[in-house]
Amino acid sequence: MANANQGIDTRLIHAGEPEKRICGAVSLPVFQSSTFAYAGHPGYDELKYIRMNNTPNHEVLHRKLAALENTEAALVTASGMAAISTTLLALFSPGDHILVQNCLYGGTQDFIVSDFVPLGFQFDFIDAEDPSSWAARLKPNTRGLYVETITNPLLRVGDLKALAEFAAANGLIAMIDNTFATPVNFRPAEWGYDICLHSCTKYLNGHSDIVAGAVAGKGHLLKKIAHKLIHLGGSLDPHACFLLHRGMKTLALRVRHQNRSALAIAETLAAHPAVARVNYPGLPGRPGYDRARELLEGFGGMVSFELKGGLAAAERFMQRVKIPIVAPSLGGVETLVTRPATTSHAGMSARERQAAGITDSLIRLSVGIEDTRDLRQDFEQALNG
Repeated sequence: MANANQGIDTRLIHAGEPEKRICGAVSLPVFQSSTFAYAGHPGYDELKYIRMNNTPNHEVLHRKLAALENTEAALVTASGMAAISTTLLALFSPGDHILVQNCLYGGTQDFIVSDFVPLGFQFDFIDAEDPSSWAARLKPNTRGLYVETITNPLLRVGDLKALAEFAAANGLIAMIDNTFATPVNFRPAEWGYDICLHSCTKYLNGHSDIVAGAVAGKGHLLKKIAHKLIHLGGSLDPHACFLLHRGMKTLALRVRHQNRSALAIAETLAAHPAVARVNYPGLPGRPGYDRARELLEGFGGMVSFELKGGLAAAERFMQRVKIPIVAPSLGGVETLVTRPATTSHAGMSARERQAAGITDSLIRLSVGIEDTRDLRQDFEQALNG
């Protein structure tokens, strides 16, 4: 059993595991049972049942995730959007107002604008890099703050320390999507955030074979979210729990390689005459670079960029690369390229994308664990063609 003083590599392997191995099995078995014998559980939420998200496969993940993020509690969900939507619906009531970063994952933004608001909730966008502008957006009914550690797809890092302090000073629940950074590179609770969210489909699982989400944070808030999740039915299947559990054990190895490889590729792209702009928090001179260095232990495996030839050049590049797969999603062992305007942010209108700085020609790159030299050579031949 791991403890809080051990490194994250050790906690990934041992945190949350049964103290006595089940029948001696080194790997936790899949408990593919919807129903468990009644054992005097004190309340409805404690009944053992897959929808209650409390089978042995769930509980090991909950303990492991809490240990990784240094939070009081954690839970897994059926998808990243299940984690996000359930959290917002559990913690806020119609009439409440939240502050939202002005460039989010398209699914999150679409949920807030298209689903959250019609239910009676309110929001205002804020510039996470401009602390002087936040107070003007406060209202008497403001209850929460929602941001991303590294934004999707422009890879901006807001003033995360100041955001958490602002939320605390104004009695707001501070929520942050930590998918792009992972707990290897950033642990929001250590900076004052109340709730940390993940699409486990991405880096935490890392193998492009499940859809899952997670919420970690303060215990009293997690109780509310867990209860709402039971009613909404967004529980994770035990076999998906097993795959996520297995994938997480290599998280630190994968992410550290992806950190190094993405930085090298971003440098290659930035030096190429065909490239107009590269978005990567680890590039010196980029807006927010000093802040990213202070906050992050690694800059992540995501890069986005634009070519001087616009949309035609972007499509030609994606046709010419040989190693990456042209596909949505991210965070797996294989390198993926996509245009966010057609995938992750397709749910936003063209006007909304333009306002957020997401052009039709923007290319988003999820760096895998292939040989960095091979990827750089492949990108160079695609750009030179």
